[in-house]
Amino acid sequence: MDLEIIDFHTHPFIEDDNNICKHKENLKMSPDYTKEVFGQLGVSKICGSVIEGKGHHFDSTWERLKHNNDIALSLRDHYGDFYIPGFHVHPAFIEESIAEIHRMHKADVRLIGELVPYCDGWKDYSCEGFSVILDEAEKYDMIVNFHSSGDDEMDAMVKAHPNVTFVAAHPGEYAALMRHIDRMRMSDNYYLDLSGTGIFRYGAVRHLIDEVGSERLLFGSDYPTCAPGMYVGAILFDNTLTDTEKEMILAGNAKRLLRI
Repeated sequence: MDLEIIDFHTHPFIEDDNNICKHKENLKMSPDYTKEVFGQLGVSKICGSVIEGKGHHFDSTWERLKHNNDIALSLRDHYGDFYIPGFHVHPAFIEESIAEIHRMHKADVRLIGELVPYCDGWKDYSCEGFSVILDEAEKYDMIVNFHSSGDDEMDAMVKAHPNVTFVAAHPGEYAALMRHIDRMRMSDNYYLDLSGTGIFRYGAVRHLIDEVGSERLLFGSDYPTCAPGMYVGAILFDNTLTDTEKEMILAGNAKRLLRI
């Protein structure tokens, strides 16, 4: 059975300082290399933000984030339909973030993130500044993909914004997974991408489906930090999943969220 695959969680790059692979010195990586890797795995589309980029001099964190957002748009021009860009906002730069939401809306971009606060000098998802930004994102029906961090803060964010579509990244180990399940029960607009830690634990995906259904689970790899083939195999060859569940996780849910 051939299944379409959309990777909801990647961090593509043009410049080397945006390439977060820890072993890139041993690989000849480039934007075209990225597309070739995913093509060999049967992945038809990738999503996500451009991160890091600290090799250049920037006058502020926002200047760097804006630069990375510009790269994301450039990558969309390069890749065409293969890449769905995600962009950055930041609670210390509320006006700038709101202006970026407006700019991206005009550019037909609906995905915020993956946000990676620990890279950018903030950590509290329940802070007032981020709440203001989320209110603006809600007006444009944007999707907010964020790095899982701070269970209590994530709980507060979700409770305060029941109409925002959230996609948390990384199931994590058992305790973190249980908290994700609690939030999914609390809000129908809370989704989970299966990148990073957790999915390698046997039965974790089955547990998620049994507790909250397969409709809110999205395939993700966190490339180039993680090897995407491992994550494709973790879903395709999971003997506990039905073909329908695999189809929904690998592409169906992402297509519904992203309206493609």
